Formats: sequence, structure tokens, C-alpha cells
Amino acid sequence: MEGSRQEMQLFSYTAAAAAPSPSRSNDHTPPPLDLQLSISLNKPERVAMRKMRKAAESSCVEALKWQAAEQIRLAAMEKAYAERVRELTRREMEMAQSEFARARAMWERAREEVQRAERIKERMDSLSATCHSCRHSSFRP
Repeated sequence: MEGSRQEMQLFSYTAAAAAPSPSRSNDHTPPPLDLQLSISLNKPERVAMRKMRKAAESSCVEALKWQAAEQIRLAAMEKAYAERVRELTRREMEMAQSEFARARAMWERAREEVQRAERIKERMDSLSATCHSCRHSSFRP
């Protein structure tokens, strides 16, 4: 409001100064130049709003940059964590496969031992002779 008052005062002052005075019309002075000055004064509120808007935009840009950097940092951390978990899982799988192979080998050895014991038992049964009449004595070669 104050800026518009100043503008009006300037126009009214220049209009009064541009009007020829009757005493000077008799003198041989050149006619006054008809100059109109236009001074545009920005209202302080507008200037403040522009500054605030510019500051807000730059702070928004900075905030977005910071947020993007933070997301990149978090993504890198998550990637490193995922790679570490993947490596640990791979090692556990290798250990499990090794344990399974060892268990299978033990099972195979145990099965072979059982088969050998059964063969020995069958051989012993075929070699033993029992007297059918008394069933007490047994003959073993």
C-alpha cells in the first residue's frame, strides 16, 4: 500500500512540475519536455514471498538431494547385507552337503557291515551240525 502511495505522489508531483507556469510563458524558454517516469516498486510482501519461495525451493532441492543420497546409502548397505547373507548361506549349503555325503558314506559302511555279519552268520549256520536225537551236542569242524 505504501509503495502505491509513493507512486501516486511521484506522478502528481511530476504532473504539477510539467505544467507550465503563466509567468514563464512570456519568457522565451523552450517548451518543457514531457517525460513520464514510471517507477515500479515491488511490495515488500512480494519480495519477501519470492525470497521465501526461492529459499523453500532450494531447501526442497537440498532435502531431495539428501533423501536420494540417504536412499543410495541404505541401498548399498542392504546390498552388502544381502551379499553377506548369500555368502553365509552358500557356506552352510556346502557344509550341509558335506555332512550329507559323510552320513551317506557312514550308512553305506554300516550296511556293508550288516551284510558281512549276515554272511558270517549264514556260514556259521551251515557249518554247525546238531544231533537231532539229543539236540545237545553240536559238532563244529
